[in-house]
Amino acid sequence: MNCNKKYGFILSAFLIVAACVNLSAADPTHTQYTALQCEGSAMPYPVPELPAEVPDSLEPVMINHISRHGARYMTSPSRALTLKRTLLRADSLGTITASGKKLLEIADYVIEKSDGRWGTLDSLGMAEQEGIAARMFANYPGLFEGGARVTAISSYVPRCIMSMDVFTHKLARLNNKLRIYTSSGSQNSPLLRPFEIDADYIAYRRERPYAEVYSAYFLKTAPVAPARRMLGKDYPMSDDNARHWCMTAFSLVSAMRASGFGIDATSFFTNDELNALWSCNNLSQYLERSANVISRVPADIASDLLADLITTADNVVQTPETAGTRVQLRFGHAETMFPLLSLMHVPGCYYLTNYYDTVGLHWRNFYVAPMACNLQMILFRSNVSGRIYVRFDLNEVPVPILPGSDRVYLPWTEARDYLIRCLPIDKQP
Repeated sequence: MNCNKKYGFILSAFLIVAACVNLSAADPTHTQYTALQCEGSAMPYPVPELPAEVPDSLEPVMINHISRHGARYMTSPSRALTLKRTLLRADSLGTITASGKKLLEIADYVIEKSDGRWGTLDSLGMAEQEGIAARMFANYPGLFEGGARVTAISSYVPRCIMSMDVFTHKLARLNNKLRIYTSSGSQNSPLLRPFEIDADYIAYRRERPYAEVYSAYFLKTAPVAPARRMLGKDYPMSDDNARHWCMTAFSLVSAMRASGFGIDATSFFTNDELNALWSCNNLSQYLERSANVISRVPADIASDLLADLITTADNVVQTPETAGTRVQLRFGHAETMFPLLSLMHVPGCYYLTNYYDTVGLHWRNFYVAPMACNLQMILFRSNVSGRIYVRFDLNEVPVPILPGSDRVYLPWTEARDYLIRCLPIDKQP
C-alpha cells in the first residue's frame, strides 16, 4: 500500500472515532449504561455484595418491608405477536435479513415457552424472593426467634401472591415455629394497587398531560436503524412506524433475562441504540409513575401506603418489646414502588425538572424498581439510651433519606416527622 494512502486511511479512521467521541462529549445528557442496565425495570434483582453493618449498640426491633414481585414471564404475548407479524411479512416480501430471521425465531420461542405462563413468577423470581428472605433472617435473627409473629399481604395478582408465598415459605423453612399470617386480594388494593382505584390518577392516565413531552422526546431519540437492519432496507415502513417497531423489539429482548431466556440484546442493538430506547422507556415510566413538574398525582397515590408504614412502626414503638408484629411484609408491583419511593424523596427515586432529556441521568428505572425491588424500614433500639432509630434500605442497601444529610441511622421521631411532611397535607395526621 502507498504510504500516503496508508496514513490517509489511518487519519480518516482516527477522525471518525474522534468525531464520535466529540459527539458524545458534546451532549451532556448522553448515557452509556450497560446492556443489562438498559433492561430497565425488567432487570433481575441486583443482589447486594455484603450485608449492611449494624453498630453493636443497636438492636433490631422491627422490619417494615415493601417489595415488588420477583422476575416473571412477560405479561402477555402481544409484543412477540406484533413482531412476528411484521417479520413474517418481511420474509414473504423477501426483505428480511439474517438478524430479522433470528428475532423471528426468538419471538416464536418466547410464544411457545411462555404459553400458559404469561405474567407468572418464574424460577428466577422465586430465587430472588427466597434470597431476600434468607438474608433478612440471617441479618436480623432476633426478630425471627421462637414463635415470632410475621404478617404478609399481597395484591390479588398471582405473581405477587406467589412472591409472598415463596418468601414466607423460606422463613418457615428456617424456623417452622414462626406464626405467619398471609392475606391476598383486592382488599389490599388501596395499599398495593392504588393506581387502579385512585380517581385523580385514573384521570391523569386518561388525559395524559405529559403526552406532548413524551412524543417529542420519542421522535427525537428513538432510532429507526434497527428496524431497517432486521426487516431489510426495502421493507415498506415509515420512520415513525419503524421507531415504534424498534421500541417493541427492545421491550421483548430486554425482558428475556427476567423470563429465564438467555438472549443477548446486543445481537440486535448497538449500545447507543439500547441507551436511546431505554431512555424512552425510562421517561415514559417517570412521567407515568413518579412525581414530575406536570403533576405530583403519580406519587401521591402512595400516601395510604406511606401512612401505613408510619402507623405500623408507631404501633411497635409504643408497645412493649415482646408485643406487636415486628416483621411486616407487603408484596406489590413496580407501579407500587415507583410512587412510594418518589413520595418519600428517596435519593435517585425523586427528580423534578423541565429538562426531560436529563431524566435518564438522575432517575433510572433499573435503580428504582428492578425485579423484586424492595424498601426495608428497619427499627432499632439503642442498648445505651433506649432510643428508637430507623434505617431505610433500598434493595438491601442503606440510603439516607433526609435532604442534605448522609446519615443512615436516624432517630425515629426525626424520621417520622420527615415522612409525615412527605404526605399530602390532607393526609397528614
